[in-house]
Amino acid sequence: MGKLAVGLAVGVAVATSGIAAVMVGKRVSSRRKWRKVVRVLEELEQVCSTSVERLRQVVDAMAVEMHAGLASEGGSKLKMLLTFIHNLPTGDEQGTYYALVLGGTNFRVVRVRLGEEKSSILKRDVDRKPIPEHLMTSTSEELFDFIASSLKEFVEREENVVEVSQVKGRELGFTFSFPVKQLSVSSGTLIKWTKGFSIPDMVGKDVSACLQQAISRRGLDMRVAALVNDTVGTLALGHYHDEDTVVAVIIGTGTNACYLERADAIIKCQGLLTTSGGMVVNMEWGNFWSSHLPRTSYDIDLDGESPNSNDQGFEKMISGMYLGDIVRRVILRMSLESDIFGPVSSKLSEPFILRTPLMSAMHEDNSPDLREVANILSDVLGICEVPLKVRKLVVNVCDVVTRRAARLAAAGIVGILKKIGRDGSGGITSGRSRGGTSIKMRRTVVAVEGGLYTSYALFREYLNEAVAEILGDDISPYVTLKVMEDGSGIGAALLAASHSAPSVDTVQLL
Repeated sequence: MGKLAVGLAVGVAVATSGIAAVMVGKRVSSRRKWRKVVRVLEELEQVCSTSVERLRQVVDAMAVEMHAGLASEGGSKLKMLLTFIHNLPTGDEQGTYYALVLGGTNFRVVRVRLGEEKSSILKRDVDRKPIPEHLMTSTSEELFDFIASSLKEFVEREENVVEVSQVKGRELGFTFSFPVKQLSVSSGTLIKWTKGFSIPDMVGKDVSACLQQAISRRGLDMRVAALVNDTVGTLALGHYHDEDTVVAVIIGTGTNACYLERADAIIKCQGLLTTSGGMVVNMEWGNFWSSHLPRTSYDIDLDGESPNSNDQGFEKMISGMYLGDIVRRVILRMSLESDIFGPVSSKLSEPFILRTPLMSAMHEDNSPDLREVANILSDVLGICEVPLKVRKLVVNVCDVVTRRAARLAAAGIVGILKKIGRDGSGGITSGRSRGGTSIKMRRTVVAVEGGLYTSYALFREYLNEAVAEILGDDISPYVTLKVMEDGSGIGAALLAASHSAPSVDTVQLL
């Protein structure tokens, strides 16, 4: 072989070796980058861990905080508000009742006809109307005059469908989803406005009285029989269909819970008497907090950047308002750690750009190539041409965040059951009843409403699974979670029925 040939061979070998070295270097660099983002996922999984042992600690903490909130005002982060609702619908109510639901930029009027058969809803009519923007910042009189006028139009239109003689008086349930200090079953003063409303002259006023005055000005024969929030309405609807329903939970954009408590267990209100012996307590459980909750750095940052920092800690870990943003924060961290998503997208820094419905769509994407994940990453977060393995990583992040949320919500539910003795642990309020010489568990139904539970299949599956795990095989068959629909509307109308004028049941403070 000549010198030239030898030189060429050596040159080719060196070049080939250099190319190989570059390729090996790229593979090593790629693996290193991949390990970084996998490490982020592994850290998230570790901190978000919700073993049954940990969940039972949350259960105990919830029950303790409930006791403290019932013992004294300000004794717990749980407000444990008295609703003065003491007489839940039984299914025997008859007649026609109305509900007005005001909880945002729209309001609804609902008309419910109850039949003679047990738990029979013959017909439901609904009318939804937007509230003109200028009325959200005007005066209380202008706002309620508009609502009362719409209510009157609805009543007159619907009552033309049936004989007027069939309508034996009009009782109204008023669902008012703003902070209220309840004064009685049918009255309460507005603490503050939220959701874009700002009507200063209304703060501190009895909201039911304002509505009642507007109704009277319109010449409408109707009485506000119950003032409630949507959680209490959900409990009422559940109890109407099944008397074993004693707990209601809303798990949607926000979250809350209420339950039926013994009147003598409400220590902070000494001498509380009801003819039924019980009262519905609005927990405001979104503000629950415990050191046992598995909090991440993403939760801490989200809370610190929120307008209500250090409040609603439980809600920020389990409700639909926040889950998508937690996932966004994790993806941003991964993107900063490695370039597997390409250049860092500016959209990743926009709070709440990834809404929870979009997160759930990625989580439940069953297509072989995770096409929906790719579309959402591209269209919403500005991350294009993501490899399949990276899409799978994103699905895993969604799974960790959702699983933690659902299992914590389950622990909250079991915490309520523990407080009222329906978890099989016994105690004064034990859910066990004696039948002969044996002890039999009482059946318990939890009414659940809210899109996170009803529309997000994996969230619902994880929650139900966790409730069963915490309670154990012996107790879980006695606890049923039932989906409710429109507790804020139908439930409020049913509460108007159960607290209507002929009712003799009362609440007394001695």
